[in-house]
Amino acid sequence: MGNLKLTSSVFSDGGEIPRECGYKHGNEEPPLSSSGIPEGTKSLSLIMDDPDAMEPAGKVWVHWVVWNMLNADGPLSTKRICKLGTTDFGKVGYGGPAPPDKRHTYVFKLYALDSELNLPGESTKADVEKAMEGHIIEQTQLTGTFAP
Repeated sequence: MGNLKLTSSVFSDGGEIPRECGYKHGNEEPPLSSSGIPEGTKSLSLIMDDPDAMEPAGKVWVHWVVWNMLNADGPLSTKRICKLGTTDFGKVGYGGPAPPDKRHTYVFKLYALDSELNLPGESTKADVEKAMEGHIIEQTQLTGTFAP
């Protein structure tokens, strides 16, 4: 395992994601920062999903898809040059936690890539994952929980 890390200033790994980051409570992007970007990184990709949504929906719910982010250590921002994908809410950009039933765990996955991805904006998680194949130098994750 490398040195790539993903952290947030508003929740710790495994901790509670703030209410205002919830889909129905402000839908504010949680501040995230990266560190330990490996040599040779040309871009970063970020995917946030909810594996707890498997029951009863039967699929992982996608909340955020970002690619071609700047590859410097420090705060990650979707306000700078990057591409935003379509979530399972049917919208482009961040879609915060919205568990329908109980506390869910959300997984933020950060990928250091050896290239930028040649994908149109509004692409899906599946599109990004396919385009990343063979280009991932290193990856890490951060988890947070949220209850209705």
